[in-house]
Amino acid sequence: MANVNLNENECQSQKKQILDYLNTGKSLTQMEALNLFGCFRLASRICELRDDGWVIKSESIKLNNGKIVSSYRLPLENAK
Repeated sequence: MANVNLNENECQSQKKQILDYLNTGKSLTQMEALNLFGCFRLASRICELRDDGWVIKSESIKLNNGKIVSSYRLPLENAK
């Protein structure tokens, strides 16, 4: 039985929204992606974008509450 993603259209829409956002030169964390795009799985969308050939940098940042999260951005030479 094939693995079918019933949310494929939503994932594609989120990928486009995330890529458009990153193309503004801004970075993006999971909480920002959830608030802006309703995306619960930012790391998965980033992985898909990387599979599509996009170079996306990630860095760990420490929040004010002490938690460490990933932040994603396009290198300046890739941002449009």
